[in-house]
Amino acid sequence: MDSSDLLKKVRSIEIKTRGLSSHVFSGEYHSAFKGRGMAFSEVREYVPGDEIKNIDWNVTARMGHPYVKVFEEERELTVMVLADVSGSGNFGTRRQAKRALITELTATLAFSAIENNDKTGVMFFSNKVEKYIPPKKGRTHILRIVRELIGFSPASGLTDLNAALEFLNGVQKKRCICFILSDFQCAPFETALRIAAQRHDVVPIRIFDRAEEELPAAGSVLLSDAESGEQRWFTFNRRTRENYRKDRSAFTERLKAVFTRSGLDYAQIATDADYVRPLSMLLKRRSK
Repeated sequence: MDSSDLLKKVRSIEIKTRGLSSHVFSGEYHSAFKGRGMAFSEVREYVPGDEIKNIDWNVTARMGHPYVKVFEEERELTVMVLADVSGSGNFGTRRQAKRALITELTATLAFSAIENNDKTGVMFFSNKVEKYIPPKKGRTHILRIVRELIGFSPASGLTDLNAALEFLNGVQKKRCICFILSDFQCAPFETALRIAAQRHDVVPIRIFDRAEEELPAAGSVLLSDAESGEQRWFTFNRRTRENYRKDRSAFTERLKAVFTRSGLDYAQIATDADYVRPLSMLLKRRSK
């Protein structure tokens, strides 16, 4: 992709995701992720219904009638997006590839964060941390993240979420909101996930393509592993397709169980689906 095509793609993603962030997700994001506490803002005259405990007795004594303290939420939150850039992200049979969906979701979450004056950082991972962009604020920073995601070529096609979570715990000393955008097709990672969830507010979002869930009735087919490059012939007879379907269903259930045991809210988004609804439902669950 040359520079002009890259800029067009970045601009297209910005227009779509910034609009969603401003008009759809901004309020839900704010409600879902609370700040660090309440900070004193000002005093004003007491009105019926105000909490008695908020009366400022010093000001009340000086002015001769009641005044109350007004508090505002302290935000200054940090959002970290762990974006899976491994080889399996290049797979997509419907609307778009998984990697393209991860890019859009990253932009949407990042613009939602800056709408609420929060900082956003990103980590690209395969079976190692491929790139780390420290948290910052501002549109220019978000556009850099999107530009990097679109044009990035990982050194490895494999996946290991453990490496990304260990790096997160090492580099992010203060508590942050951590979105993990991945298909989670990798080695077991539950222990590392639990450790990260004790330190940070972790939100997994599983990205999948519907063609991964069920094999077609296609006879003998030569398949290539997107991560390792290995090629093998498979015969998709009825028994094979049924066993594969059961394996994929079991994988999904195991993944749900890992997230549930770790006490995490999560979402699943298909490449051919509108991600507005599942992302909105996730934020609403968090608000409750």
